[in-house]
Amino acid sequence: MASPVPLSTASMPAAEARLALAEQLLACDAARPCAEVMVDWLAHHAQAGAVACLAREEPGGRLACLAARGLSEAQRTAMEWTPDTLDHPLAGVLAHAAPRYFPAPRAPLPAVGTGGCFAVPLGRPGTPAVGLLLLAGSGPTLPPEVAWLAAHAGPAFARLVSVPSATGPRDDVAGSGLLRRIIDAVADPVLLTDLEGRPRIANSRAEALLVAAPDASEGRRRAVELNRRVFSTALASAASGEAAWRAAGFRRRELPLVDPSEGMDLLFELISTPVQEPDGRAAVVSVLRNVTDLGRATQALGESYRRLRATEREARSERHRLDRVLDSVADPIILSDPSGGMVMMNAPAEKLFALPLDGGKAVHRRVRSNAASCSSFLANLVGTESAVSLRWRGQLSLVDPATGTTIPVEAVASKVVGDNGELTGIVTLFRDRSETLEKVRLLEQVKEVSSQLEARVQVATAELAEQNEKLRRQAIQLEQASAAKSQFLANMSHEFRTPLNAILGYTNMLLQGVSGELSPAQKRNLTRIDSNGRHLLEVINEILDITRIEAGRMPLHLSDFGIPELLQEVLAELDPIIARSKLAVSTHLGPRVPAVHSDRQKVKQVVLNLLSNALKFTHEGSVKVSADYVPATSTLTISVSDTGIGIDPAYQEKIFEDFQQVDSSPTRAYGGTGLGLSICRRLATMLGGRVTLQSAPGQGSTFTLHFPRRARRA
Repeated sequence: MASPVPLSTASMPAAEARLALAEQLLACDAARPCAEVMVDWLAHHAQAGAVACLAREEPGGRLACLAARGLSEAQRTAMEWTPDTLDHPLAGVLAHAAPRYFPAPRAPLPAVGTGGCFAVPLGRPGTPAVGLLLLAGSGPTLPPEVAWLAAHAGPAFARLVSVPSATGPRDDVAGSGLLRRIIDAVADPVLLTDLEGRPRIANSRAEALLVAAPDASEGRRRAVELNRRVFSTALASAASGEAAWRAAGFRRRELPLVDPSEGMDLLFELISTPVQEPDGRAAVVSVLRNVTDLGRATQALGESYRRLRATEREARSERHRLDRVLDSVADPIILSDPSGGMVMMNAPAEKLFALPLDGGKAVHRRVRSNAASCSSFLANLVGTESAVSLRWRGQLSLVDPATGTTIPVEAVASKVVGDNGELTGIVTLFRDRSETLEKVRLLEQVKEVSSQLEARVQVATAELAEQNEKLRRQAIQLEQASAAKSQFLANMSHEFRTPLNAILGYTNMLLQGVSGELSPAQKRNLTRIDSNGRHLLEVINEILDITRIEAGRMPLHLSDFGIPELLQEVLAELDPIIARSKLAVSTHLGPRVPAVHSDRQKVKQVVLNLLSNALKFTHEGSVKVSADYVPATSTLTISVSDTGIGIDPAYQEKIFEDFQQVDSSPTRAYGGTGLGLSICRRLATMLGGRVTLQSAPGQGSTFTLHFPRRARRA
């Protein structure tokens, strides 16, 4: 059944009349007095000749006339009817809850005037109409006084008529007021609805959720509409299983609604009980219990439970991780409770302290022995004297349960203290000392061997010192012998040169014919004597030079001289040999060869020696003497290059040694003492330079003298 729609009240009666009506309505505590007040007010202010007020009765819903003006008793009785007569004209007014004008010829009502008749529903907006106002009217326009009365007095009238009693009209009104007050006193929303959820009776708490006044805000109306849809859907869902619903007597489910005032989400427990109304219609009594706080508490409890499970999983994961970490440690680790009982141990510790399932008596005895040793060790940490200590270190002797081998270990026990300082556990770490003891033993052996070796080294050192002393004495003797040899060679060379020079002088005089003309044979013999004598003199001079250099008796005579003049002088001295060799001898001076401050005689002797060797070992081709200056090192170089026989690399260093030649056999093709290059190297060293060689067999040789532009006196 539809609820009465709000009527237009644009034209109002006098304010005093409306105020008087309001005061009369507030004083009414039953439907009949209220109906009489409304009828009297309309008779005076709406100028209606006939007015009647009808109200629904329960059970049955019959419309009874509570008050009337201008109607006879018979007409009042004739207006009463039962709504089950659906073809009654007033049934449409109640169904649509809207005023309707019935013209006189078509009015199905008793005649209440000369014109037509208005039928205006009475009730609260949002609830079914509980009564009707009938008044005579001359036209289809509803008088404003009637609309205003229906809009303002209708809710008050509906409140008094909402729960009519089956004992009679007066008892209905009194009973509905009592029932209203009873259900309003209930803290939970209570409703009586049809199967589609349309409310018939609702207490004030239910109205706060499911009813919106005409002047309610837009937000409240939307919230109420949403609540009504949710509520209707819930009841419709329950009605779909009506057989099971009726068998159980009630149905309980959760219902989310919205607080129309605050806009907050609320959670209700809906307890729906199917009932049968006196007229036989099916209805539902619903009780909504606010379980929002319970739902929040349940949700919080669920969240706490999920956190607890997560914490439990995390703790289990940490325990597994801790087990893996402990098992990865090679040393045994034991976690004990405050009394010393073993709580947890890693895999290495299980081999020592856990009784194996398949072990024999001997294995079990060894394990118990290890456990007893561990307990005795822990007693040192939890005993009275050491109670203040947080760590205890000691050495134990455990036994390998499998083999019975003794394992020396070092144990470190640490207390685990809680937040309040109480002892919660003991962690004991065992470290095998077998390897350490073995290292100590090996270290002792190494020390012993080291001591023996040190003694041997001292003996060897003493022997070496003795040998060094012997060598030093031998070196002194050798130096003395060398000096004596040099002195002897110098003296002998001097003694040899004096008569040899005399022999060469007399031979030269004879060759020049001082004693008369010589025969060819005599001249040839004297020439041979002169040649051999000069060779012997050259050998003696070279030996004398070697001995003088070794004896340190050849000092440097430094002076300034020019390289070009030196080279011309060397070539002039060797001119006879050059002429006999038929070789192309040339010189080359580099750009800007400066004057030299050095020992001119020694430089000349070196160049003369190198050029003589080049002429001797070159049969054809050319010999070239070059001089250059290297500004970067302030060094002069004088090179003698030839196209001679060349020297194998294997002999290039040997030829600089004393009395050494490439071919030292008695049948060698080239003569010489083997002292020339040795003297050259010694002289170059005295000048602060050196002699280098570049040569290859059959490709000639290049000897180069490197010496500083300004020599320093040694």
